[in-house]
Amino acid sequence: MKVIKLVSWNVNGIRAAEKKGFLDWMQQSQADIIAVQETKAHPEQVSQTLLSPPGYHSNWSSAVKKGYSGVATFTRDLPASTQTGLDDPRFDDEGRVLITEFASFVFFNIYFPNGGRGPEWVQHKLAFYKRFLDIVGEYRAAGRPVIVAGDVNTAFAEIDLARPKEGSKKSGFLPEERAGLAEFFAAGLVDTFRAQHPDVIKYSWWDMRTGARERNQGWRIDYVFVSTDLQERIVHADIHTEIHGSDHCPISLTLEV
Repeated sequence: MKVIKLVSWNVNGIRAAEKKGFLDWMQQSQADIIAVQETKAHPEQVSQTLLSPPGYHSNWSSAVKKGYSGVATFTRDLPASTQTGLDDPRFDDEGRVLITEFASFVFFNIYFPNGGRGPEWVQHKLAFYKRFLDIVGEYRAAGRPVIVAGDVNTAFAEIDLARPKEGSKKSGFLPEERAGLAEFFAAGLVDTFRAQHPDVIKYSWWDMRTGARERNQGWRIDYVFVSTDLQERIVHADIHTEIHGSDHCPISLTLEV
């Protein structure tokens, strides 16, 4: 058994993040797996160093629409296999999903949809949640441990956002979205940060237009989940609010595998 460190970060533009020191942060993180969301770039649009950072392999999933969405996963070990998307035409042109398989587990890097553009987008988001859980269920039925990292775009409990009363009227904390996220837990996915820190208030996203980060008026909408068979192997989970460079901050999990 070995200990690995995973980091997930919505970088809000990988090319902008590179200019702000992303590659230096990457090496300093000493992570075995780094999942980034909202890359807003196709592989041919990024530097060779981002495509092949020292010590890492990279896989990318990009949206058909340029400058939108996108995820990338950087791994020290070469994955046994890589899949993009959820095998569903409703979602798979948005570049939101990378599934990388390793000997000990299956790793999902996902940028879940945002429901903020209206009721139809909330429904799209909830349908995406359901399809995602179907895929997770297939791996679990095959006996595979699962790790899921990414921007889920929903805060689950009142402790997870600074202004829950106000937030309950906004996408990201609507009752139906919270119920959708509760289905993750019902399906056997463990919120690793909350499992380790039941009462700690930390946020992973702030509205930069309102200066919310300076006032720490944030939301915890980024997660690393593990299937229940990995729960006892959690070593440490954290949210790295000291790291800047995006409207989100990195989150991490150290795990025995």
